[in-house]
Amino acid sequence: MDDTERCPCSSGDTYGACCGPLHRGERTAPTAEALMRSRYSAFAFGDTAYLRDTWHADTRPRSLELDPHQEWRGLDILATRAGGPFDDAGEVEFVARFRDTASRERGRLHEVSRFVRSDRRWSYVDGDVAP
Repeated sequence: MDDTERCPCSSGDTYGACCGPLHRGERTAPTAEALMRSRYSAFAFGDTAYLRDTWHADTRPRSLELDPHQEWRGLDILATRAGGPFDDAGEVEFVARFRDTASRERGRLHEVSRFVRSDRRWSYVDGDVAP
């Protein structure tokens, strides 16, 4: 993706000012929400290496295969609890919208994700899917 294009995470920033530097390893996410957004963008791009790298080692799956027919269409952050630059844990509640390119059906994922920060680096731990 071109750094001048809008970031897929719906932040309103360009990819180069938002998730791009995180995906390229130029910097780490300063907050749990920033990591959540960057992980959403990684899902949108199919970047399994970034997703695994930002998953906490205690809960990271051995392998990760993404559905090639799932096209991520938008992200709405509903709430954050802690997860700031001086916190060691946080939660982000979000709704991610997608479309299945094979069946043309639309769907949404509503989740409360948990994050921890260790050595100044945020990691995704797990999440609870809401109905």
